[in-house]
Amino acid sequence: MEQTIKIFIYIHAFFGGLGLIAGLLSIITKKGSPIHKKTGKLFSIGMITSSLISLPIAWMPNHKNLFLFLIGLFTIYLVLAGNRALTFKSKNKKQADSTDKIISGSMLFFSIIMTTLGIYGIATGVTNSILFLFFGGFGLFMTIKDFRFFRTFTQTKNSWLATHIGKMIGAFIASITAFIVAGLGIGSLIAWITPTILGTIYIIYWNRKVRVKKVATT
Repeated sequence: MEQTIKIFIYIHAFFGGLGLIAGLLSIITKKGSPIHKKTGKLFSIGMITSSLISLPIAWMPNHKNLFLFLIGLFTIYLVLAGNRALTFKSKNKKQADSTDKIISGSMLFFSIIMTTLGIYGIATGVTNSILFLFFGGFGLFMTIKDFRFFRTFTQTKNSWLATHIGKMIGAFIASITAFIVAGLGIGSLIAWITPTILGTIYIIYWNRKVRVKKVATT
């Protein structure tokens, strides 16, 4: 059994590493360029594969970790939603379809669970419960924002681009966090939260850049 778990972990680590490298290349290359698109697809494949494998690992003997399981789901949501955001670029798309709503609705459900666990854990003195509250609250914010986007995306130019960038950077943040905590074994509160803070600053930077471009074209 332990040998099987190791094989799963090695495959998980391989695709996670592949996703991290591809994600970094996607970030530093010109947005919309052929290299950006190719590395973005490779990032998506690596992250989804790695995260899917992490889900059963998080329930295996001596490796049980509910929080890492939820982070795996969070990463899958971010990658899927980030890629789905590209479909809103089409002028023929007038409303979100069932796939978009299922992806965001599922994450909304798990975010509620994370937030509830965080509140309960803090009230009962469970260690690191603040992490559940932090990421659960972050998930609630993003999914509620999704449903608002579904209603207003036709009214705001480039809103699809801001959503795509935010989700994909969010997925990269989640993968970096998982690497620091699970790969390097650094489980401090700072290790968990710092990538999110830095990544959020980067997302805000790009959102402002997108808004500037939108004003310049009107």
